[in-house]
Amino acid sequence: MTETIRTDPPDLERVYREQRPDLIRLGFLLTGSREHAEDLVQAAFATACENWEQIDKPSAYLKRAVVNRANDLHRRRFRERGRRVSEPTTHIPEVDETWRLIKQLPSRQRIVIVLHFYEDMQLIQIAELLARPPSTIRSDLKRALDRLRKVIQ
Repeated sequence: MTETIRTDPPDLERVYREQRPDLIRLGFLLTGSREHAEDLVQAAFATACENWEQIDKPSAYLKRAVVNRANDLHRRRFRERGRRVSEPTTHIPEVDETWRLIKQLPSRQRIVIVLHFYEDMQLIQIAELLARPPSTIRSDLKRALDRLRKVIQ
């Protein structure tokens, strides 16, 4: 007799409790605003809730949703051009300066920097998350680091 093993999708509430703090941090690093980060994460979970049964990898899905929504926000801000991005609330001048420089990077480069250095993701994981070739991710990272080195020196 063959027994069928049923694997239920992860519990949305559990995933919310476990993933929310990291997703808020990711949203903050991408936008520089706690309020925007909260909004991005809330929207990501709302979309996930609607499609929960079809989501195989909730963590990857939610990170991608936050990154996509952050990109949308940056595009809106760029079009509006009237608003300033709020500064992160840090008190260490070197951190403030580093963050200011990172925020000036093009969106693709900034996302790779944040995911690699702040989220500790490997380049292959970033490539999978962003659905881009690993060589493109490596190139974006190199360009970002070159640009930061040039400005710092």
